Amino acid sequence: MPPGKKLHASGEDYLEAVLVIQKKKGMVRSVDVSRHMEVSKPSVCHAVATLRDGGFLTMDSDYFLHLTDVGREVAEQIYEKHRFFTEMLINAGVDPITAERDACRIEHVISESSFQRLKKTLTEKK
Repeated sequence: MPPGKKLHASGEDYLEAVLVIQKKKGMVRSVDVSRHMEVSKPSVCHAVATLRDGGFLTMDSDYFLHLTDVGREVAEQIYEKHRFFTEMLINAGVDPITAERDACRIEHVISESSFQRLKKTLTEKK
């Protein structure tokens, strides 16, 4: 992420949601994000405005959301961590619902260097 561009965990969650919906449906509107994240439309509206002001996403004239290059980079990194930790926890015997919830917390607090080291170590053991 470029210097001066700081996101909170909730902002990362919104970017991840836009990415996931975009992969599934192709186009993303605020209402899709609201349903996906199970949050209110006003919450999405506020988050979209904040992320747009930060340069992480844009909204076109038809109200479709689009990740900027920076937004896509952040979303892809978060989504990769989410999938990785969910899979590791499920493989360790954690039930899928708990694994999803815990992975969502872990993805925000682990440093990129620790994540890459962990991923490399586990990949080499396979």
